Amino acid sequence: MVRMGIVGLGFMAATHLKACREVRGARVVAFCNPSGKHLDGDFSSVAGNIPGQEPLRWDMAGVAAHRDFDRLLEDPAIDAIDICAPTHAHHDLALRALRAGKHVLCEKPMARTAAQARELAAEAGRVERILMPAMCLRFLPSWAWLKQAIEGQTYGRIYGVHFRRVAQPPSWGRGSFLNGEKSGGGLLDLHIHDTDFVQFCFGRPLSVFSTGFSKVSGAVDHVMTQYEVASGVAVTAEGGWAMSQGFGFNMAYTAVFERATADFDLSRGPDALKLFREEHPPETLRPEGPDGYAGEIQYFIDCVTGKVEPRTVSAGDGVSAIEICEAEEKSIRLRQIVRL
Repeated sequence: MVRMGIVGLGFMAATHLKACREVRGARVVAFCNPSGKHLDGDFSSVAGNIPGQEPLRWDMAGVAAHRDFDRLLEDPAIDAIDICAPTHAHHDLALRALRAGKHVLCEKPMARTAAQARELAAEAGRVERILMPAMCLRFLPSWAWLKQAIEGQTYGRIYGVHFRRVAQPPSWGRGSFLNGEKSGGGLLDLHIHDTDFVQFCFGRPLSVFSTGFSKVSGAVDHVMTQYEVASGVAVTAEGGWAMSQGFGFNMAYTAVFERATADFDLSRGPDALKLFREEHPPETLRPEGPDGYAGEIQYFIDCVTGKVEPRTVSAGDGVSAIEICEAEEKSIRLRQIVRL
C-alpha cells in the first residue's frame, strides 16, 4: 500500500481525490495546505473547468492535516507526495519532497521553467526516487485511442491532426493563475497538455512556429502552433484561456488518416468521439478505461510499487514539454520559426 500526502487543496486536489477512489494500492494519509483551507476535507465550495464534477467531502478518518509542509515530510509513514499546488510552488515543493526521500507526482507543468524542471529531474535521479509529471491526457481513453490508432496505423498512415483546448479565464486561484509570472499563462497551464500529447504521438518536434497574444495574465494566454515533426505529419494545436465569460471549457481534436477521419469534441458529451470512414455510416466510439486522472495516478502507484521508472510519461517528458512551450513563447515574441 502506497501512502500518499497531498499538498495544495484546491480544484486539482479535489479532482485527484475523486480519482483516488478508483485507484488500487494507494491510501491518502495526509493533507497539507499552508492557508488552512479544506483541511477538514470539505471541498464543496471548490469549482473548476471540468464539467459534471460533484461536490466533494473527504472522510478525514486516518488523514493527518498539516499547514506546515516540512511537518508532512517528516512523517516516515508517507511514501509519496502528490503536488496539486499552484505552478510557481512546484519546484520548491518537489525538490524538498525528493530530498526527504518521497516519491513525487506533480501536476503539470512540472515547474515554472524548463531550468527548474531539469533540476528536479536530476535530483530525482540522484536520490533514486520516482518523479512523474501528471500528464492526464496520455491516459484519457479517447486520447489513448488516438495514440494507438496512429502507432498501429489502424486506418492507414496519418496525414494531419489539429488539437484545440480553449477556455474562459480560470475563476479559481486567480491570484496565481492570472499572474503570468507565476503561472506562465494559458500557454504553460492549459496548452501544455496538447504540446505534450504532440511529443507523445510524434516525438519531440524539430521546430515550432507560433502566434499568440496576452489578454488576462501578462503572459501568453492564447497560442496557435505549427509543429514540425520528423515524420512530416501536419500537426497544429490551439490553446488558451482568453475566451469571454460564459464560454466555459472545451477540448477537441481532428485527425485525418488515409482511410478515416477521427473527430473528438468534448461538447458532444458521451458522443464526443466520432469516426468517419468511406462507405461506412458515421460511428460514435466510446473507448473504455478509467478517466485520465485515475489512469495517471494508478500508473504512478504501480511504478512506485514495482520500483520501476515511469515510461508512459517520465520526468524527462515533463522537462521536454516545458522546453517546447518556451520555444513557442519565443516564436511568438520573435515572430519566427524556433528550432528545438
